[in-house]
Amino acid sequence: MKIPRRSFLGGIAGLAGRAAARPRGLKIGITDWNLRLTSKVDAVETAARLKFDGVQVSLGRKPIEGKLPLEDRVLQQQYLTASKIHKMPIDGTCLDILHTNYLKNDKLGAKWVADSIPITKNLDARVILLPFFGKGALTTQPEMDYVGDVLREIAPEAEKAGVILGLEDTISAEDNVRIMERSKSPAVLTYYDVGNSTQGGFDVVKEIRWLGRDRICQFHLKDNPHFLGEGKIDFPPIVKAIEDIGFRGFANLETDSPSNAVEDDLARNLRYVRRLMG
Repeated sequence: MKIPRRSFLGGIAGLAGRAAARPRGLKIGITDWNLRLTSKVDAVETAARLKFDGVQVSLGRKPIEGKLPLEDRVLQQQYLTASKIHKMPIDGTCLDILHTNYLKNDKLGAKWVADSIPITKNLDARVILLPFFGKGALTTQPEMDYVGDVLREIAPEAEKAGVILGLEDTISAEDNVRIMERSKSPAVLTYYDVGNSTQGGFDVVKEIRWLGRDRICQFHLKDNPHFLGEGKIDFPPIVKAIEDIGFRGFANLETDSPSNAVEDDLARNLRYVRRLMG
C-alpha cells in the first residue's frame, strides 16, 4: 500500500525529533567533519560538550573489505553507547563515499546508498545525506533523471526502514523536486544547504518557503569561510523562513573555523543561531 506523503513524513519527524526536543521546533546539530572528527566516535561527546542538539555522522569514504566502515556492528554499538551516555542523538548520516563513486553514473554509488540504509537505522538516525558535488555534481537533465530512476529502485527499502534519502546538491529547488517526483517515493527529500544555494545564485528564502516543511528533510547552515552573520548571507530571514514553514527537524552547522580554534568557533556560530531563534 502506498504511504501518503504527509503520514510518512509525520512518522519520520516524530522519530527524528523525539530524542532532542527543544522549546522551539528547530534543532541545531553539527557535522562530525566540521568538528574535525570525521567518522570518529569522539564526535558524539564533543557535540554534547558544545551543547549542540545532535551530531551528523560520516559513513566513511574508504571501503573496508568491500563494506562501508560504519557497517561494523561493533563500531555502531560504540556510537549508540556514546549517544546514550552523553544524551546526544545521531541526527543523521552522510554517505560521503558518493564523493568518490558518483550516484549519477557509477553503479557502486547505488550499492552504497542501499548499504547505508540499515546502517543509519541501526544508529537510530533517520536521514542520510546524499552529496552531489565536484565531478559528481548534477549538471544535465539526463543525469537528474538517472538519479531519480536509481532512487526509485532503492527508496522502498528506505521507506520500510523509516529512513529518508536527502539530496544535497548545487541545483535548484525545482530540479530537486523533479528528482523527488521521479523517484515516486516520500523517502526522497531535499537536504537544503543555504551556503550551496547562495553560491549557486538561488533565492534561499524563496526556495525554502516554496519547498515547505514536507519537502525538506534537514538543513546545512554555513557561510564559509566566515562566521555566521559576518559574511554575505543574511541569516535572520532564513531562520525566520525555516520557522515560518513549521520545520521541526535539524539544521546542522557545516561551518569552517576562521580562527582555527574549532570548538571556540563552532560555539560562536551556535550562539549566533540560537540568538536568532530567540
